[in-house]
Amino acid sequence: MSVKIKSVATVTPQYYKETKDILPFVEEWLSGQDERLRRKTIKIFEGAGVDKRYSIMDPIEVFTRTSFQERNDIYKREVVPLAQTAIEKALKKASWNAQELDYIITVSCTGIMIPSIDAYLINSMGMRQDIVRLPVTEMGCVAGISGLIYAENFLRANPNKKAAVLAIEAPTATFQLDDFSMANMVSAAIFGDGCACVLLSSCEEDKGPVIKSHEMYHFPDATHMMGFDLVNSGLQMVLDKSVPETIASHFPAIIHPFLEKNGLTINDVDHLIFHPGGKKIVQTVEELFHKLGKNIDDTKEVLRIYGNMSSATVLFVLERFMCRELNKGSKGLMLSFGPGFTAQRILLEW
Repeated sequence: MSVKIKSVATVTPQYYKETKDILPFVEEWLSGQDERLRRKTIKIFEGAGVDKRYSIMDPIEVFTRTSFQERNDIYKREVVPLAQTAIEKALKKASWNAQELDYIITVSCTGIMIPSIDAYLINSMGMRQDIVRLPVTEMGCVAGISGLIYAENFLRANPNKKAAVLAIEAPTATFQLDDFSMANMVSAAIFGDGCACVLLSSCEEDKGPVIKSHEMYHFPDATHMMGFDLVNSGLQMVLDKSVPETIASHFPAIIHPFLEKNGLTINDVDHLIFHPGGKKIVQTVEELFHKLGKNIDDTKEVLRIYGNMSSATVLFVLERFMCRELNKGSKGLMLSFGPGFTAQRILLEW
């Protein structure tokens, strides 16, 4: 019995700006700060490898002083309809209806909702009363792959079932006006908002790339490297500057043993579906993969067009591969990094 990815759909919020059009807002925000900080921040935005990003808020709202409650209220108002649009789009691609779903996983780390997003979707879309739901809230950027892993485990144990994984993120709602740290500057320069839905199936008649294997890899003593601090003004970004070099030092242990367990080497992998954490991380991984004769061009393109949308971003990359006619038997490697510090991997076969 195999678990297949049936369809992938992505959606973006209504507001968007090119980076060049955001810079005047940044200049105004930093008008009372040291000139050196202002120049450095503008340089970070200009060199982030992000041409455009989407947001659940108008840029004026992003740069307006609001309380945590006001930001979180915007998050709650905007993410449910965005998530519903994504799942409806994925269901249409799969020729399924909402009542066929047995399992729904929603992942998000950029706002707080109890009940979680999935509860609202079950009601608004008329899903079955016995649907199993799992909200995942604290995995950060890696949660898109985490959600797929949890869905695969459920489906592998339950033949003839169908699952939806929804990743919905609004990092712009976490922007901190009073935080002039490099972590806040870098996150503001690279992050954007977006939503993705993946439908998976353990039904024999469904077609799509098969999840052949998956694993999580946890870096020791690295909980300080990435995440959020919950402060009075909201979710404050934690981002250690050593993340890229830490990834590089663990890279062989992340990639090669996982493939070896599946009787493969990197030469057997045809498609790299990598989460674009940011320009430095992308450059680090690109260099490492380039030495192995591979490229992550789709990852760079998603970063350029959308920015880092946290857990949803790797699913935007996956959608690009799902839209292509790929050779039967070709292999794909999905890879994300996130708080913990952790790397998570999925092996796909078309």
